[in-house]
Order: sequence, then C-alpha cells, then structure tokens
Amino acid sequence: MSDTNQDLDVRRRKLMYRSTYTGTKETDIILSRFAERNLPTFSARQLDLYEELLAAGDPEIMAWVVRGKPVPPEFDNEVSRLLVRFNYATSA
Repeated sequence: MSDTNQDLDVRRRKLMYRSTYTGTKETDIILSRFAERNLPTFSARQLDLYEELLAAGDPEIMAWVVRGKPVPPEFDNEVSRLLVRFNYATSA
C-alpha cells in the first residue's frame, strides 16, 4: 500500500467518525449511512468535497437532505448531489 493510499484511508476513517458524531442524532444516521456506502470509493477530490460539505453544519445538511432548502452554489457538487439523492432508509 502506498503512502497515498494510507493517507486516503486515514482521511476516510476521520470523515467516517465526523459523519457518525455530527451533533444531532438525525444527521448522524443519515451521514453515517451515506459515508459507509460512499467513502470507500471516494477519490481524494471527492473526500475534499465531502469534508467541505460537513463544514456547512447539521441544520444546513438536514435542510438539503429533506429538500426543504436548495443546496447553495458553493456546496453544489457531485458529492452533495449524491447525498441529496441518497436513500438512507434502505441503506441500513
């Protein structure tokens, strides 16, 4: 395993932790299931996008996921679109 792969694995583990312990139980459930499904295959660029998305905070992320609020342009990317379309209820 190269250093690059090791670095990506470390980032994935950290992002998985952040996805599981966001601050609200509802967001924890949604993001942890999304992360379990997607982080293993995310590229370094996609990990960057996901990390930026997490920085938006729980209230914003929940608003996007339940479609109560459109994703703002600064967060509108392939990862946020995957999250909004993700069916966490069938991913358990």
